[in-house]
Amino acid sequence: MASSLLPEAHREVRREARRVLQLERSDRRAAEQALASLSLEAQVAVVCEAPLAQRASILELTPYPEAVIPLLPEAELCFTVKAVGLHDASWILEYATQDQIVAAVDLDAWSGLVPDVSTLDQWIAAFAEANDSALLRATQSLDPELIVLYLRAHAEVELKPAGDDAEDWVVPAGAQTLDGQFYLTAKRDDDDLAPLLRMLHVLFQKDYWLYFRMLQGVIWELPTELEEWALRWRTGRLEDLGFPSWDEAMRIYGFVRPEQRAALPDEGDALDVAEWRLPVWMSELPAPADDAPAVFRALRELDAEERRSFFFAFVALANKVAVADGMPLGDAETTPRAVQKAALAVSRGLEHIARERDVALADVLRRASLTRLFRVGASIERSGDA
Repeated sequence: MASSLLPEAHREVRREARRVLQLERSDRRAAEQALASLSLEAQVAVVCEAPLAQRASILELTPYPEAVIPLLPEAELCFTVKAVGLHDASWILEYATQDQIVAAVDLDAWSGLVPDVSTLDQWIAAFAEANDSALLRATQSLDPELIVLYLRAHAEVELKPAGDDAEDWVVPAGAQTLDGQFYLTAKRDDDDLAPLLRMLHVLFQKDYWLYFRMLQGVIWELPTELEEWALRWRTGRLEDLGFPSWDEAMRIYGFVRPEQRAALPDEGDALDVAEWRLPVWMSELPAPADDAPAVFRALRELDAEERRSFFFAFVALANKVAVADGMPLGDAETTPRAVQKAALAVSRGLEHIARERDVALADVLRRASLTRLFRVGASIERSGDA
């Protein structure tokens, strides 16, 4: 029995997507025609249903990629660009929206609670390969603090003194300048400043105030403060995408003492969960086969509306697992891993409470929140009582 959480119209879109994907492997011309006959929503579905290695090929077949790419969920844009390869994805980034660009960097260019400058380098290099308009849009989208950290990692910046102070001033050895005022020197002899200089050149031409602010920031701003503010902005945006802060996510591992594990509310409102826009293409959960985790088997007894609410509650829990465990949010494999871990822990808690209270699995789902069930399951595992 399938656990589809989509109305029939959306399931039809998925069937169309699979048909196009099959055609693409055997007859690209027929696949191109089939894509052109679909709505934009359906074309987005085809791209997102495609294996990552196939997505560039599908996008090339769409009649108007400039209309499809901005509609990709934020995380899917990130996964697609990485699958294509950042060095080859500038044509995709040229059509990406500011929200998609910021989300991709938020998801992929961080290591724990600090920016991952080496990964940020790759993203900015990809933006620099795009046209001027796309590069400007990307630079204006990113947090200024993040850009300053990127600049500081690669270059020393010196401002030419004004007035009499300039008489004895000497241009630093190997320095480059775009304006005769700010001089940049590579921190390492083998560092390629081409992407950095291209970004600054576009800013100098089209957004001088941001150009001026960035270079002043390299000179005067403290790295610790830059990282703190960059983290603050990123945390707020990730919360909007359904990823809680690390502190909040870690609450799922709060220990539940043995005598408290079987507690169950009398009323069932655990599935009173509002829908929210997902940053990933995840339209249904695994079908509840007989050997599936108990939480998915329990879906058989829920009605369609309850299953839909459960879906959003479960994805929110999986996001908490991903953040708490420090999984790389820009990795396409993270969501499946987090879903699997959440399902096993929730199932352990679900079966424990159902057994102790002699209540059906579905009734427990209706009465106990998924976070509560996860905490019970994780506590049982930690205690070695499983």
